[in-house]
Amino acid sequence: MKPTVFVHTNHKQLVGALVSAYSLRRNSRHPDAFDIRILEHQAYPFFHAREGQAFLHSGKRRLWRNDDLQSFTPLRFMPPELMGYQGRAVVIDPDVFAVGDIWELLSQDMQGRALMCVARPGHNGQSSYLASSVMLLDCAQLTDWRCEAQFAELFTLTRDYTEWMALHHEPPERIGLLDLVWNHFDTLTAETKLLHNTKRQTQPWKTGLPRDYTVRGKGWRSQFKTRMKHVQGWLLGRSPTQACYTPHPDRRQEAFFFTLLRECLAQGVVTESLIRVEMQQNHLRHDTFAVLERTALMPAV
Repeated sequence: MKPTVFVHTNHKQLVGALVSAYSLRRNSRHPDAFDIRILEHQAYPFFHAREGQAFLHSGKRRLWRNDDLQSFTPLRFMPPELMGYQGRAVVIDPDVFAVGDIWELLSQDMQGRALMCVARPGHNGQSSYLASSVMLLDCAQLTDWRCEAQFAELFTLTRDYTEWMALHHEPPERIGLLDLVWNHFDTLTAETKLLHNTKRQTQPWKTGLPRDYTVRGKGWRSQFKTRMKHVQGWLLGRSPTQACYTPHPDRRQEAFFFTLLRECLAQGVVTESLIRVEMQQNHLRHDTFAVLERTALMPAV
């Protein structure tokens, strides 16, 4: 079995996943050395069976919603099983795009580790946060990863979602650290290997759309910022529920995504009809074709 890159997604981020998969082959010098699979949330009935049920998230109960923007995230732990617990895999979020050669990651010396990822200290208030949004996996060492069974533990309140995503259940000795450039959070430089448009508010393909995710701040600063945004919305004559995605502060990252999308359209990876459907469903910004037109002559990076 070839090493495989898994891009996990749901219906809201399908276009992102398709562009992500395209970028992996486009920017690799060894595009035939690995496979790519898109894991779609809707293909797994165990998610839908839990609609509206309470699960454990950051020590508190929350209701599972399959329409949540990030309902696909438990699929991060599915690849070893799909690989028959053999060989290597990389799993990435649908908002991660290859700038460099993914084969360099797939063929990296793991020094006996079962998985490798990027450390993100301070994220979500955790000093030792590990980002599972991009992981290099030695599937033979991960026979204890059983996605459906572990997902079910969220609802028996014996597994915490936040701890699961941050790899708190993993023995530290089997985790290796990747260079930050393999999960470059909203940063595009000459060193970037994988660009991750991780800040939901500024994802370039959603600018101007009504915000469709829940702001989950815990501290008083986050609550204060949310209240101020509500006041701002009131002053502008719109309700808080009408808050919108905002432009990415780095226009080069917008140009990078739309250059890739333009190429996907030209090569039939996505169709004009799919783009129009995604625009109608508010999964893709309404001025997509105008952005594609003005991006046409821009370099990818």
